[in-house]
Amino acid sequence: MWIILVLALCGLAAAVPSEDRKLSDKATTLAERSTTLAFNLYHAMAKDKNMENILLSPVVVASSLGLVSLGGKATTASQAKAVLSADKLNDDYVHSGLSELLNEVSNSTARNVTWKIGNRLYGPASINFADDFVKNSKKHYNYEHSKINFRDKRSALKSINEWAAQTTDGKLPEVTKDVEKTDGALIVNAMFFKPHWDEKFHHKMVDNRGFMVSRSYTVGVPMMHRTGLYNYYDDETEKLQVVEMPLAHKLSSMIFIMPNHVEPLERVEKLLNKEQLKTWAGKMKKRSVAISLPKVILEVSHDLQKHLADLGLTEAIDKTKADLSKISGKKDLYLSNVFHAAALEWDTEGNPYDADIYGREEMRNPKLFYADHPFIFMIKDSKTNSILFIGRLVRPKGDKMRDEL
Repeated sequence: MWIILVLALCGLAAAVPSEDRKLSDKATTLAERSTTLAFNLYHAMAKDKNMENILLSPVVVASSLGLVSLGGKATTASQAKAVLSADKLNDDYVHSGLSELLNEVSNSTARNVTWKIGNRLYGPASINFADDFVKNSKKHYNYEHSKINFRDKRSALKSINEWAAQTTDGKLPEVTKDVEKTDGALIVNAMFFKPHWDEKFHHKMVDNRGFMVSRSYTVGVPMMHRTGLYNYYDDETEKLQVVEMPLAHKLSSMIFIMPNHVEPLERVEKLLNKEQLKTWAGKMKKRSVAISLPKVILEVSHDLQKHLADLGLTEAIDKTKADLSKISGKKDLYLSNVFHAAALEWDTEGNPYDADIYGREEMRNPKLFYADHPFIFMIKDSKTNSILFIGRLVRPKGDKMRDEL
């Protein structure tokens, strides 16, 4: 017997908490653990030499691990909690903490961003889902489940991809072209996120420029430009710049970390951890910055199975050892894939800016932040202190530009 588990989190934004409501200790703890997971998982993925763009939502991956622990028993369940650094916490604490965290950060109305997250559990006609699992996973992780026939692989893949496209209003047209192992459980996240800047870019200040994927390869991208007051730090020792751009309602912000010159990101990525992020944040000062960013939509689908295995999720993915018997009541499932698919779009849209600011003394001599080569980015939530997304842009969509002589 096999099962396809498609995790998504549609409808979490329906619960609209007050912006002033204080988070519980459970949610605060799980937010902190999900941030640790963000860096651990990013580093595991960055080791893959074939990987270019990365796009991860740590709070959503944390919920995937929560779901595995909910459906698992013994070591299978405890390993899922351990990858989340939550093995010392009891199950109810983990599930209710993740549930509150997800409800809070996916409240796109309060944050004035677009965040569509979908959720579904696919299983074969022969499976009987355990009532407790259906009830508790609905309660904590808010998903639907339906049956699918994987004997007709083309039709099954089409069904999954159509579901992802529908969930994300067409922004994520495809999760995967193929599923090699159809005898195990398959977790899939499908998301679309679009920030709404606290101060918009002028829609006419967009032109075509070159983005240097490497010193010898350049693609053409639309580049948008604006000057404003932003938290900024020029790390002269590490030869990189950090800039933070608030999103609308200022409940979250986008942080960009970019080396000064075109280089593989490996050197900068080695610096990346919670402590370093805190250090940079402490050194950032609000000042005039002229920012140029590629206007892009980034579509990425990762299979996280081997990367989560690197972090210790080894039993759930082993057909001979996995115990996911809380899902169906039988010990006949293992985790064959964990697809994490997301589309992230940033463009000129945002709140009106204060035009009077441009006459001020503090706007003179702006620092230049010209993002025309690979960089790392994060979307950080200021209320929960969690990382909503972490990733890197190495190769944006665009046609190759002719090499200059």
